[in-house]
Amino acid sequence: MTTLDRYNQLKQELHYHLYRYHVLDAPVISDAEYDRLMQELKAIEAEHPDWVTPDSPSQRIGAVVSEKFEKVRHPRPILSLANAFGAEEARAWYERIRKLDVRVETAKFVVEPKIDGLSVVLHYRQGVFVQGATRGDGEVGEEITANLRTVRALPLQIPVQPQPFSAFEHRSQQGQLSLFDTSAVAAMPALPDYLVVRGEVFITHRDFEALNRRLMEAGEKTYLNPRNTAAGSLRQLDPAVTASRPLTILVYQVVYAEQGAQSQLATEIPTSQWETLQWLKSLGFPVTEVARRFDTLDEAIAYVQSWENRRDDLGYEADGFVIKLDDLRLAEALGFVGKDPRGAIAYKFPAREVTTRLLDIEVEVGRTGVLTPRAVLEPVEIGGVVVRNATLHNFDYVAEKDIRIGDRVLVKRAGEVIPYVIGPVVEARDGTEHPYTPPIDCPACGQPVEHFEGEVAWYCVNAACPAQLVRNVEHFVSRNAMDIRGLGIRIVEQLIAAGLVRDVADLYFLTKEQLLCLEGFADKKAENLLTAIRASAGQPLNRLITALGMRGVGEVMAADLSRVYPDLEALSRATAEELQQIEGVGPNIAASIVDWFSRPANRALLQKLKSAGVWPVAGRESAHVSNQPLAGLTFVITGTLPTFSREQAKEFIERHGGKVTDSVSKKTDYLVLGEAPGSKLQKAQALGIPTLDEEGLRRLVQS
Repeated sequence: MTTLDRYNQLKQELHYHLYRYHVLDAPVISDAEYDRLMQELKAIEAEHPDWVTPDSPSQRIGAVVSEKFEKVRHPRPILSLANAFGAEEARAWYERIRKLDVRVETAKFVVEPKIDGLSVVLHYRQGVFVQGATRGDGEVGEEITANLRTVRALPLQIPVQPQPFSAFEHRSQQGQLSLFDTSAVAAMPALPDYLVVRGEVFITHRDFEALNRRLMEAGEKTYLNPRNTAAGSLRQLDPAVTASRPLTILVYQVVYAEQGAQSQLATEIPTSQWETLQWLKSLGFPVTEVARRFDTLDEAIAYVQSWENRRDDLGYEADGFVIKLDDLRLAEALGFVGKDPRGAIAYKFPAREVTTRLLDIEVEVGRTGVLTPRAVLEPVEIGGVVVRNATLHNFDYVAEKDIRIGDRVLVKRAGEVIPYVIGPVVEARDGTEHPYTPPIDCPACGQPVEHFEGEVAWYCVNAACPAQLVRNVEHFVSRNAMDIRGLGIRIVEQLIAAGLVRDVADLYFLTKEQLLCLEGFADKKAENLLTAIRASAGQPLNRLITALGMRGVGEVMAADLSRVYPDLEALSRATAEELQQIEGVGPNIAASIVDWFSRPANRALLQKLKSAGVWPVAGRESAHVSNQPLAGLTFVITGTLPTFSREQAKEFIERHGGKVTDSVSKKTDYLVLGEAPGSKLQKAQALGIPTLDEEGLRRLVQS
C-alpha cells in the first residue's frame, strides 16, 4: 500500500469512527486507538501538506482565524414556522390547510422535536462539505464554514460508512415504528453532485453542565444557557474557540439538490419527510431518534403532549415539537403565509412563568417612531436566562391590566420570544405601588407624540429624532432600501457619533477627507464607501420610498405608490382620499403618509435629497397599475439569468405591474427561466405553465 493509499484509508476510518462516536454514541475503538490513527494521519500530512483537503478529519481543530463573516445567499428560502400553543390551535391549523387542499384529509404527519439551537445550512459537493452558513434573514446568512468544521457530529464527507440500516430500527412502547424502517432502503436515491441540507446546532444539557464545571474550576466566567452558548460559539471569529465548545448537530431537511447541469434529480430525492429523515441517516447525517410518523393529527398531537412533562428527557433544550405533513409535494403545493410554510406547525410547549418586582417603566422609541413601554424588572431567571427587562406591549395594555410601578408582576417567556409581563399579582400589593402615566412628549426629542384613531400605538413622527437616527439610517441603507454596500451598523454609529450624519441626506454630502478622520478608514475603504453611496443615488423611486421609513409603508406598498406617483413631489401633494384609491391603502396608512409629508423637518430632508441628486422619477407619470404591461400577471423566477440578478428581475417585473412569488402554483402565469433552474421547472411543466427566458420577459414588456 502506498503512502497516499494509506492516507486516504486513514481519512475514511477516522470519518467512520467520528460517526460512531458522535452520531451513534456507539464507538467500536478506544480513545487511545482513535488518537493513534489521528497521529498517523497528521504525520503523513506534515510530510505531504499539499494532500490536505478541507474534509480531512484533522481540519476540525479550527486553526484559521477569520476577520469577518461573508454573506451567503441560500439556494432556497430558509423559512420559519408559525406557532400553535396547544391542541386547539394545532387543529385550527389543520382545518385551514384542509380547506385549501382535500388531500390533507388523508395525509400522514411526521413529528420532530423543535430544538432550541442555531439553524444552519450545509453545502456538499461530490459528497464533501464545502460551505456552511447561518439562517440569517432566511434569504442571506453568514458564512461560518470554518466554525462548522469543528462540530464533530457534522460529517465532512458523505456518505459516511454507517452500520446496516436495520441497526437503527426499533419500536416504541406503543408499537409505533420509529426511525428507521428498513423497507425503503432499496429505494433510497444516490448521492447528488450538489446537496444542501438544513440542521440545528446545539449543546446538550450534559455537555453544557460539564463545560460550566470546567470553567468554574478554572476560575472563568460560566454561561447561562445552552442555546445562547451554542449560537455565540458558532459566530466566533476564531474557529479555535468554536472547537473548544461541545457543539453537536441534528439534520432534518433537504434544502436543495442537483445532479449536473441537466439534472432531473429534483423528482428523485425523497418526496416524504419520513423518507427524507431515513435518507439523511443513511448518508451519515445525525438525525433525531424521537421523530415519529402518524396516520392522524390526533395521534401526532398526543405524541407531542406526551413530551410536555418530560422535555428534559430529550437531553437538550426544545421549546416544543414540529408537526409536518409527510407528503412534501403536498406541503409545497399549499404554499406560504408570509414567510411561514402552511405544511408545518410548531406546537410549542407551555411557557415557564415567574414573578418578580416591577422597578420602573421606561419608554423606547423605535425606528418608525413608535413609543413602546418597557418593564425594568428585579433580575429573575426564566428557563436558564436572567431577565431584567420585559415588554409591556403598549400603553393601553398597561392601563387595562392596571400595572403599577412597584407591583409584583407575572412574567412569561416562551422559547426565544421576548419576555413579557402578563399582569400584576394584586394580592401582593402593600400600598407603595403607584400608577403609570404615559408621556405626552417624545422622551428623546421632546416633540409632541401623536396617536391615530383606532390604533393603540403612540408615535414620534419627527424624522430628525435622535433616538431614531441610527435605526433610520440603518434602514435607509439596507439591502431592500437604498442598498448601500459596506455601510453597516458600526459605520453608521461612527458617522453619527462624529456629527457627520444628522439625517439620511447627509450621507450624500460626505467627503473622503471626513471619512479618513474616522477610525478604521484608509483610502480604499473610504473611496469604496463613497462609490457605493453615489451608486445608490440611482435607485428607483420605490426603493427611496421604502428607505424613508414612513409608518405602514413597506416594499410592496412603496412599489404600489411608485406606480401611481412619478416622484416624491407628486406623492407629497396626494390627499388621504386619493391615496385610499390605491389597493391596500387604508385610512390610517393614508393619514400617516400625509402627516409625514406635512412635517417641516421631513420636507427639509426631501429638499436636501433633491439637491444631492437623489430624486428618482418613475417610468410613467401617474401610470396606474392596471395600465402596466404586466398587470395582473404572476411570475416565478428560477435559475441564473444572463444579466439580471434575482432582485433586479423581481424589480423589473414589479415596475411593469407584475407580481413575483416564490413557488410555482396553478396561479402562476409564467416561469422566468435561467441556467440550472432546479425543481421549479419540473413543477411548471407538470402544471402546463409557460416559461420565458430573460429576453422573452423583456419582449413581453415591450409588446
